Amino acid sequence: MRIILTEYKNHTMKRLFFIMLTCLLCSISISSCKKYLDIVPDNIATLDNAFLNRTEAQKYLFTCYSYMPHNGDINDDPAMCAGDEIWRVTSASGYSDIARGFQHVVGPLGDKWGTLFQAINDCNTFLDNIEKVPDMDESEKRRWYSEVLFLKAYYNFYLIKMYGPIPLMKTNISVDADEEKTKIYRAPMDSCFNYIVQLLDQAELNLPLTIDNPQQELGRITQPIDRALKAKVLVYAASPLFNGNKDENTLLGADKKPLFNQTVVKAKWDSAVIACKEAIDVCHQAGISLYHYQPDLLHSNLSDTIITQLSIRNSVCERWNSELIWGNTQYNNSSMQTIMTPEIDPAYADNFRLRGELSPPLKIAEMFYTNHGVPISEDKQWQYNDRYNLQTSSDSDKLYIEKDYTSAHLNFDREPRFYADLAFDGSIWYGQGKYDDKQPLFYITQLYNDLNGSFREGLGTVTGYFIKKLIYYQNVISAGNTYSTTAYPFPIIRLSDLYLLYSEAVNESQGPVSEALNYMDSVRLRAGIPTVEDAWTKYSNNPSEYKTQTGFRKIVHNERLIELAFEGQRFWDLRRWKESTTELNELITSWDLKQITPANYYRPLTVFDQKFGAKDYFWPIAESTLERNPNLVQNIGWQ
Repeated sequence: MRIILTEYKNHTMKRLFFIMLTCLLCSISISSCKKYLDIVPDNIATLDNAFLNRTEAQKYLFTCYSYMPHNGDINDDPAMCAGDEIWRVTSASGYSDIARGFQHVVGPLGDKWGTLFQAINDCNTFLDNIEKVPDMDESEKRRWYSEVLFLKAYYNFYLIKMYGPIPLMKTNISVDADEEKTKIYRAPMDSCFNYIVQLLDQAELNLPLTIDNPQQELGRITQPIDRALKAKVLVYAASPLFNGNKDENTLLGADKKPLFNQTVVKAKWDSAVIACKEAIDVCHQAGISLYHYQPDLLHSNLSDTIITQLSIRNSVCERWNSELIWGNTQYNNSSMQTIMTPEIDPAYADNFRLRGELSPPLKIAEMFYTNHGVPISEDKQWQYNDRYNLQTSSDSDKLYIEKDYTSAHLNFDREPRFYADLAFDGSIWYGQGKYDDKQPLFYITQLYNDLNGSFREGLGTVTGYFIKKLIYYQNVISAGNTYSTTAYPFPIIRLSDLYLLYSEAVNESQGPVSEALNYMDSVRLRAGIPTVEDAWTKYSNNPSEYKTQTGFRKIVHNERLIELAFEGQRFWDLRRWKESTTELNELITSWDLKQITPANYYRPLTVFDQKFGAKDYFWPIAESTLERNPNLVQNIGWQ
């Protein structure tokens, strides 16, 4: 995919000229109400040159890829900091302002309407012209055509996640079209989903099962990616936000009927089950499997504890690992890892590049299971009411918390994902050039005057927790304020994500049958915790919870939130489940970071009183866009 980025840069000036010319012609030839679609003029020389030969057409193909949102980028991906999963210092702006309730209709924060419609516009242009290229064989044309069909489907899907019903730009509008034809309407929600599925089904026919040329093509679209996205699209279509959402009954289309269907259709879950299983089968056929860390000679002395944690961390951070279905190559996440990393090694303290920002609130720390694989509030052997009380670590805790260290009970006897994903005062940090866990290890210290204490104004955690999961374990801090990082394609879809989508869909369609449990249990066993049946039967104060559809729904939701933590899934999952009005109206809390003793430090404090209303499920459409096309009615609550 490096070639894709390089080719795109080479094509930038030409593309900018093309867009500028397009906008100029639009302003001269048609009224300004058409500009929001960035309509492509027909039969202009620049467009003809774009498909003059294979080389030029490939540049246009990579242009279509270049619009991919930067998953994992805190400055481009709203799912990172616009919800409740990651909190930042008060001075941070951007998507953090959405989390704090500062969204507005005049230049909405994170608005992608214009960008993604321009992407769809360019995709349409490519689809209309690829057949003209003279020096390409038909099989390659069909593959490229399918890739762009997929990208068009994905850009539409991203838009409906943000805005709900959208106009469907199936073809570009000619510059000589009647003015009224440019003032298009938002399509009904079901029509949007149906169209996206249609594009994905058409695209799948000519996509490769695997990438044959990894050096040049990793990141290009394959059958597993296409089928996995279709599965996710149909799960979204079946979910409460989009399936029978009566809260949206006043959002009307051109025919004055609600744009959201008002009746829950169970058959949508049935369709999602079929799509998820098809995607899983295609992934297995392509050799995609849950990732398990395999120690090499340098790491041969690792304990099972650390190996399990590395299986969890590296399922995200190991480049092109066996579990990755689709990774985003459009964003280099080295800078994200740098600002997320705390001061690990006292030998290189005060490294100005390490900021330790991006802080999970206490509610996220409490979300993870106990070491028995059940919620901390349900484990009959774990003292939930004492979770904020002090406890001192013993020798048996040394691979989780430094021996003889005083911490909160909340940090003890938790599942491996808790220790793989999070760092906190007294916790182990494996890596930084270490190759076994028998020699002295690195531990985080962060009482007020400690290495990561809050005496560093504007730096460090604002809650008492750091995110370890997204930082590659072989990154190394060294002298001279250097930090060697390994970038990786940020996961858009992993196999564990797909397994859990399948478990969710099967439960909604058929109840908690064995098929729903089996795929979830595969994810749990990789994470080092018991199966659902074993965990709930032996340790839960509600042992039969997993046997009912409602109870299993709660379990599979929790499993997704834990397994996919910090990967940009929680933000969208809470929305599609219509659970944001509950979760995002809870307090954001932290430890008392200004204290120098554990007794005072481990006291919950309120960082922010977060508020989320029904209108916040969807982005507002910018006022300027509505002025250009009054047929695009505003989302409910933003009028």
